[in-house]
Amino acid sequence: MDPIADMLSRIRNAQQALLPKVTMPHSKLKENIARILQAEGYVVDYSTSGDKIKTLSVTLKYAGRRGVIEGLRRISRPGIRHYASSTELPRVRGGLGVAIMTTSRGVMSAREARKQNVGGEVLCFVW
Repeated sequence: MDPIADMLSRIRNAQQALLPKVTMPHSKLKENIARILQAEGYVVDYSTSGDKIKTLSVTLKYAGRRGVIEGLRRISRPGIRHYASSTELPRVRGGLGVAIMTTSRGVMSAREARKQNVGGEVLCFVW
């Protein structure tokens, strides 16, 4: 199973159920994605816990009874990888959303990658 798709599905399902927090198994990639979501204002906070078996907890952000995240879409999957060069980085919803990508300089948003002039694998879109 794809762990990134699982993370996005857990966040999507928790927002549909209006849950304040969602937990999932920890990985460094998931933690970096949560860091970007927090920096872009889509989630309130994230934290890790546990010694042997680590978990990642993400506190979701709401505007009234609607989640701040309107949509999550996995782009590069294990069967079909999607790469973008520095000149053709994607824009989500005309700049209103965020494309999260992994580059040679780490996991970052497409906006950051454009500033640093690097390309990489496009993981997901968030709007």
